[in-house]
Amino acid sequence: MNFDGIDIGFETISFFEKEKFTSLEMANAILNDKTGIVDFFERENDFIQLQQILKINQNIVSENRIEYGDFQTNKQLSESICNYLYSKNINPKILLEPTCGKGSFILSAIKTFDSLQQVFGVEIQEKYLWHLKFELLEYFLNNPTVKKPQINLYHCSVFDFDFKQVKNQINNQELLVIGNPPWVTNSTLSTLNSKNLPKKSNFKNTKGIDAITGKGNFDIGEFISLKMLELFSKENGYFAFLIKNSVLKNIVFEQKKNKYPIANIEKYTISAKKEFDAAVDASLFVCKFNSVPELTAKEFDFYTLKPRVTLGWVNNKFASDTEKYKKYQHLDGICPFEWRQGIKHDCAKIMELERINGGFRNALGEEFELEEDLIYGILKSSDLKQDVIDISRKFTIVTQKRIGQETSQILEKLPKTKAYLERHKNYFLQRKSSIYNGKPMYSIFGVGDYSFKPYKVAISGLYKQTKFTLIKPNGTVLLLDDTCYFIGFNTFEEAQEIQNLLNQLETQEFIESFMFTDAKRAITKDLLMRIGLVNHSVGRKTKQLSIF
Repeated sequence: MNFDGIDIGFETISFFEKEKFTSLEMANAILNDKTGIVDFFERENDFIQLQQILKINQNIVSENRIEYGDFQTNKQLSESICNYLYSKNINPKILLEPTCGKGSFILSAIKTFDSLQQVFGVEIQEKYLWHLKFELLEYFLNNPTVKKPQINLYHCSVFDFDFKQVKNQINNQELLVIGNPPWVTNSTLSTLNSKNLPKKSNFKNTKGIDAITGKGNFDIGEFISLKMLELFSKENGYFAFLIKNSVLKNIVFEQKKNKYPIANIEKYTISAKKEFDAAVDASLFVCKFNSVPELTAKEFDFYTLKPRVTLGWVNNKFASDTEKYKKYQHLDGICPFEWRQGIKHDCAKIMELERINGGFRNALGEEFELEEDLIYGILKSSDLKQDVIDISRKFTIVTQKRIGQETSQILEKLPKTKAYLERHKNYFLQRKSSIYNGKPMYSIFGVGDYSFKPYKVAISGLYKQTKFTLIKPNGTVLLLDDTCYFIGFNTFEEAQEIQNLLNQLETQEFIESFMFTDAKRAITKDLLMRIGLVNHSVGRKTKQLSIF
């Protein structure tokens, strides 16, 4: 272990200078008495190196924050959380932090919970464990009369650690599993070639196209949270994790299937910007173990404890606001229309164009002429701000009318378009998505007869607003990109009727009752397909419309 960069306090340095340990066994025995830490030094070499490095006081070297999803909990927040848990009569005898980092929660728990007898901490970064050991030593040197629990710290990945050694020591004593697991996804870690990953498994049983298009991606914090619930939820005790709101929502959603014996499920929203300088929505997730399974979570503001909403299951339907949902649940069903995503090509620099000087210009700044045969106006999420739209800022080349259609014959008849695409062929060859594998050159995705319906009702998939826009042609049909969802119609009257229905207050309130605004994509096809328009107060009119 290289101790360069470890922050060692003044009291600790003075302590080691005074003690002048002569052996590893002597050091571990005295340090266990001072701190409660079992095997402060696991290796002889660490003991020797520390004696050498203690002559110099240096600062901590920052670690790779991205690879480890590393947002260390500040002491003020960890102490506020522990104090709040204590105020709820949570006072464990055993504490487990499966990704303890620099140990803010462990130190705060020791200060807060007077019944604490054993502490278990697991951490993959060795420097963080040493930081914690020295912090604990510093604390106990300054507070010699404080009760010391037995502290077991393990340098190990949470994915490899054998938690049975913790379970075997619980013996029906009250347990608190607490922590702040990594805020990072498996796909991000894979991109970084990180080793900080669980063994490969499709733990959500994602299948087919869902796995290809992103639903197979999952949050590492979610994996760890579910692992802890699976291992310890039948014990007497509590669970308190700082996790992303998306992870918390998924845990409550999956609770209907998993039925972990947890109850009193609560969500305390925090400011991740304030606490971690992170642009993410996060909360403290608290629940009680060994209980009759519950399927809802009450939401509060952590700083004021003001109640907000309750999220969870109502009559086999999942809602972000259960009370509001109950008022409008008669609208929940299966939409009589098929919501579609717009065109996907993953070649915006080449495929998305502007009209200029009678020709076109791409994002590379190149100007050129093309035949008009494959040119269509295209709208993006940022364009869907008006009630009715009939013009577009951007245009796109649509090489296919259906997925998998051969492109060579089409382009043979359009020499300018063919030459333009061939000049930029490498952009298409470099597309990473597997959906293009085995498809004709210049293929696009998300295209079909529905794409060319003259009238559409559309909504952005990127923004939080639920306003629906009517799109009509102006000489040619307008298309949408894959950040948008839409329904296609043959007549203006049909499209206008559905737009009015979707924008009614009753429908808007219903959508808000099960939409999670803090999700990466608040609007999804799954959400839109739940709008059962035939059950609306005027929804019977939709039965007479053409459904595409």
